[in-house]
Parts: sequence; structure tokens; C-alpha cells
Amino acid sequence: MDYTVLKTLHILSAIFLFGTGFGSAFYKFFTDRTGSVESIATTNRLVVWADWLFTTPTVILQPLTGYAMVYLAGWPPTTPWLMAALALYLLAGACWLPVVFLQIRMRDSSVDALRAGTPLPVEYQRQARIWTWLGMPAFAAMILAVVLMVLKPTL
Repeated sequence: MDYTVLKTLHILSAIFLFGTGFGSAFYKFFTDRTGSVESIATTNRLVVWADWLFTTPTVILQPLTGYAMVYLAGWPPTTPWLMAALALYLLAGACWLPVVFLQIRMRDSSVDALRAGTPLPVEYQRQARIWTWLGMPAFAAMILAVVLMVLKPTL
């Protein structure tokens, strides 16, 4: 595949990754604060669905297109900015995986509460806090990884 096509796919998948992550975080964070179990359950369903539709494919596409571009450009895989960007990507992934499981649990508990006509369980608030705190370093790591990929600094 041509380098330009790979770069275009890489950039587009990064846009989807950031857009879905930031949009989901924004809506979920603020919807959780409304206290509306119906709104929270709906948002949680959509956040989980968006992760499957958009985030998961881009998480796979990013390293595949990145590796192919590194190969075609002839960069050594040990290039410092590249290794740093990959480490940041792995850090973001290490934060994202538990977030996925938390989102599924929060979706399930909010849907259960909605069906039962009860408030959200106390555990939901704890999971939401962990979800938020894991999201912050993941998002920061992704921003720094993109900066490294664009600037390609000498480290």
C-alpha cells in the first residue's frame, strides 16, 4: 500500500479515536451528573456501542498503519520519538482496557436500575470516578503521542 494512503488512514483513524473518546467522555461525564437514570442508561449504552463501532477498529488500525509507514519510510523501529510514541500508545491502551470493562458494568447497572425504577447503585459512582481518572492519563498520552508523531523530535 502507498505511504500516502497509509498516512491518510492513520490520520483518519486517529481523528475517529480522539473524536469518539473525547465525545464519549464529555457526554458521559456530564450526563452522569444529571442524576437522571434514564439519561445515564441511554448514554452508557451509546458509549459502549461507540467503543465497539469506532474505538476498537481504530485501536487496531493505528499500530498497523503506523508500523507499515515506519517500514515504508525506512525508519528504524528504535527511533527514540517512535519508541516514545509507542510507549504512550501502550499506556493509553493500558488505561483504556479497564475503562471498557467499567463502561460495560456501568451500562448494565444503569439499565438494571432504569428497569427496576431504582436509583443507581453506590458502586456506580465509584466506577464512574475510576473511569474518569483512567481516562485522563489515557487522553494525555494520546495527545503526546500525536505530538511526537507530527514533530518527530530528536530525543
